[in-house]
Amino acid sequence: MKYYLGIDIGTSGTKAVCFDELGNSLCSKTEEYKIYTPKPGYAEENPLDWFWATKKAIQFITQQGYDIAGIGLSGQMHGLVLLDQEDNLLRNSIIWCDNRAIKETEELEKNLGKIIKECTGNPVVSSFTLAKLLWVKNNEPEQFKKIHKIMLPKDYVRYMLTGSFTSEFSDASGMQMIDIYQKKYAKPILDYLNIKEEQLPKLKESYEISGYIQKDLAKELGLSENCFVVGGAGDQAAAAIGNGIVSFGDASIVLGSSGVVFSPVTKEQAKHTDLQIFMHAIPNTYHVMGVTNGCGLSYKWLKEEVIKDKTYSELNLLAEQASPLSNGVIYLPYLNGERTPHMDPYASGTWIGIRQNTSQKDLIRSVLEGVSYSLKDCFELLPRTNYNIHITGGGAKGDLWRKILASVLDCNIKRIKQDEGGALGVAILAMVADHIYPSIEDAIQKIIKPLDVVQPDKEWVECYQKGYDLYQNLYQSLKEFYKKAFKI
Repeated sequence: MKYYLGIDIGTSGTKAVCFDELGNSLCSKTEEYKIYTPKPGYAEENPLDWFWATKKAIQFITQQGYDIAGIGLSGQMHGLVLLDQEDNLLRNSIIWCDNRAIKETEELEKNLGKIIKECTGNPVVSSFTLAKLLWVKNNEPEQFKKIHKIMLPKDYVRYMLTGSFTSEFSDASGMQMIDIYQKKYAKPILDYLNIKEEQLPKLKESYEISGYIQKDLAKELGLSENCFVVGGAGDQAAAAIGNGIVSFGDASIVLGSSGVVFSPVTKEQAKHTDLQIFMHAIPNTYHVMGVTNGCGLSYKWLKEEVIKDKTYSELNLLAEQASPLSNGVIYLPYLNGERTPHMDPYASGTWIGIRQNTSQKDLIRSVLEGVSYSLKDCFELLPRTNYNIHITGGGAKGDLWRKILASVLDCNIKRIKQDEGGALGVAILAMVADHIYPSIEDAIQKIIKPLDVVQPDKEWVECYQKGYDLYQNLYQSLKEFYKKAFKI
């Protein structure tokens, strides 16, 4: 029996999980790190923290006696990592939920908008890597001149582990620097920023081996020098594989730091959608994706900044005591602006309807409901069909949140027995690279097993349709206010 590691470089921490060939989770370790917010709308992390966390997690698992054959990497998308000619970090990484590049987004839209949409499948997005890179060029020109390598979070960890300057299509398609239909870097986009292709990582398929653990590091981590690292995947494509979302008509909802609605599509379908478009980790497959920025981040913010004396379990118990619609309180989860469907970096988190009789339990439940409404905003943009919906992410462990979401969407929602999401997805990619399975689809068929199904509460469905209508109207009413308040 061989063993494989799935490593997920997330927003709040890195998680490594050891799996056997059947996809059974044998051992896991999570190491957390800090998000830095030096200004409103800014979000940064130190890439050395990711590497430190990755090493600590690997060491914990190898110390349990597992001989690891291969590693898959999953990572938070859209982050900007910059190295100089000596491979020193030029600055902290500007991560996915950062929205500082508003002027740069306007500049790109004005001068290159049509080309970017045609090549990348998406309009210019301030939180994507391209706009952040232009921000560095405009605001930190001396640092920009020193750039030798540009990479994404998981690919920095790969580089530190293996020395291989590589990415893969699912994550790289979120940089807004490649033509996702031609599967190559888009020269007009690079030329606009005066970036050369040599400054960007080589592109591989997600299941292809990208490198092997460096000799000295292998000894430190308790790994064999023959331990390989596959291309891996962006966190959402990885989680989709870990949930068996590979066929047209499948859909996944991820309740992570961000909330994501994800569904595979053909190349032609990808060209005709209002959702964000990326390449899947499965060759020649695309996926559409709707994202709400403040999903688990909203619940974490609530726990750490508003109701500080409660655990997550205690928050959930209080929320269960509140009635649907939270005694008239509605929460808009725009803590870091919003992506789908508004693409509005000015939007901010908002509570409406607070009165003297509003309780903690109302506030807590309103956060769960507000995030669910924002996910419905995303879900409504999918092509109309009866979807096979799977749910994953840390929030999916909460019985109440799953029931609220099923009722907001008025759909059955399934969970699988394995709840490791992206870590399992990239471990499957490593198994395919090692010829344990002939294909990703074959591996999923043998590994992914159902756990349970949550059905909507019919009484709640009617309540939440009314709540959702109010929620949608609130954003439209507040849109101009958000912009004015942000500038003040």
